[in-house]
Amino acid sequence: MTGRPRRLVAALLAVALLVGCGGNAETPAWHGGRIFLATGNTTGVYYQLGGGYADLITRHLPGYEARAEPTGASVENITRVAGGDMEIAFSLADTAADAVNGRGAFDRQPQPVRALARVYSNYTHVIVRADGKIRSFADLRGKRISTGSPKSGTDIIAGRLLTAGGINPDRDIKRVNLSLPETVKRMRANTLDAMFFSGGLPTPGVKDLLSAAPGTFRLLPLTELIEPLGARYGSVYTTATLPKEVYGTPEPTPTITVANVILVAADMPDQLAYDLTRVLFTWQGELVQVHPEAANFTRSSAALTDPIPLHPGAARFYRDDG
Repeated sequence: MTGRPRRLVAALLAVALLVGCGGNAETPAWHGGRIFLATGNTTGVYYQLGGGYADLITRHLPGYEARAEPTGASVENITRVAGGDMEIAFSLADTAADAVNGRGAFDRQPQPVRALARVYSNYTHVIVRADGKIRSFADLRGKRISTGSPKSGTDIIAGRLLTAGGINPDRDIKRVNLSLPETVKRMRANTLDAMFFSGGLPTPGVKDLLSAAPGTFRLLPLTELIEPLGARYGSVYTTATLPKEVYGTPEPTPTITVANVILVAADMPDQLAYDLTRVLFTWQGELVQVHPEAANFTRSSAALTDPIPLHPGAARFYRDDG
């Protein structure tokens, strides 16, 4: 039993317990006290941080139990939160901006989601076979490439990068949409020439691929694409250098970055959104132990979610507790 049916049962049980114990059955916890977090591939940072955040919510928010769920990431996460199937979602900021404005994958269908926080930034990894004669981004033309899970932020940014580089993502490459674990498996089997992945540092699946076979794969520099990306999509994309120490590569790699956001439904109660944001920052130190990217945001930076509106409950947290 998954999604809405499972939550309905949980809600009915919660009400029954309240009645049986003499509690107030008219004000049960939202969605029966069950909070599902839409994350991403199981070897990605979303899934690790989502599990850590779920644990914090369960331990520190009375009346609620949270659980992280693996998904295809950003687009799927947003539609599931907007549809009431999940309560919290991780998403790339560019995909979330499309969602609230009814663009891209959400063409003319704005999604009722709001932000709790802007968190760490994702680094775009374009990994190629060292023996595949791919020396520049233009050399990707005609190659077998995984652009990430269907309906993921990786798939969106991969398409935009390819287009910015003058490569039609649907005609000029042999495009496949695979999860990170399946992509890594196919790269090792030499049935792919290249892969895209947008993730925090380090992304476990990427680290496994690069560390298990030193010299077999290399990262492509991407900063040459920032100008055409910026001309079309504005300042949502930025540049940064991926340090060589992260994956033990011979040299640092200039690449494209985009922020991540934590989203909830627009109709989430204000107090719950406030409390979820409070938990995130009060126990941020514990989340850093789950993955180091949890250290790469502050209260002041987290509030900067424009063009994605902050949930009023989260906005009150930053205003009152900042």
